[in-house]
Amino acid sequence: MSIQLFDLTGKTALVTGASHGLGMAIAVGLAKAGAKIIVNGRSQERLDNAKKEYARQGVEVATYVFDVTKEEQVIAALDLMEKEVAPIDILVNNAAIIKRVPILEMKAEDFRQVIDIDLVGPFIMAKNVVKRMLARKAKGKVINMCSMMSEVSRNTVSAYAAAKGGLKMLTKEMADEWAKLGIQANALGPGYFATDQTAPIRVDGHPFNDFIVKRTPARRWGNPEELQGAAIFLASKASDFVNGHILYVDGGILATLGSHAGED
Repeated sequence: MSIQLFDLTGKTALVTGASHGLGMAIAVGLAKAGAKIIVNGRSQERLDNAKKEYARQGVEVATYVFDVTKEEQVIAALDLMEKEVAPIDILVNNAAIIKRVPILEMKAEDFRQVIDIDLVGPFIMAKNVVKRMLARKAKGKVINMCSMMSEVSRNTVSAYAAAKGGLKMLTKEMADEWAKLGIQANALGPGYFATDQTAPIRVDGHPFNDFIVKRTPARRWGNPEELQGAAIFLASKASDFVNGHILYVDGGILATLGSHAGED
């Protein structure tokens, strides 16, 4: 298989919410495969700091501040991107939030906020980016960020699980409507990764750390860089006949109910 199948040279990728964490790791991976990178966020300060971190990793990025849930802001930002950088070939819908609150204690407005950002946001972004792809008769890639919560749930994450489950089905609907037009819509489903956000609980003896290590067949947390290959695959020519697929990168955690009592 030719390495050129994975070459993103000449492509422009927009990664939403990529000022840190897995979004940043994905953007860096796409850049190293040759793509020009645009990063979105809601805070100019965070984007300025992110730009320095990208530069430290040898990646130049363009940054734009807008809210993915506000369609008028999205349209205006896409207009600017096309004028100042380039039209979008690859969209990664990474922006998301989570609120850990039991259902009986969760306010409806908080539930709606998670759904709005994690599910309605990807709908707005994909709809407007794909319209522009089709207007210029271009093929393209939409990569939604699903989650293991697209398949299973944990207590206190009702809104997040509902949004990510909905995003899985929205991805399939996108594929159904757009595959014939040359647009591949797929999703990544990350497992538990070693990021700055998870650092406080990734210590030996912490109950959640011990649970994740034992629950995951790979017996460890994932490294953010290990998500890059899957992202490059879904963004590249190599996945031109892959449509509506959710690619879980989870160390095998969704493949099993867990170890038997007493097993290492």
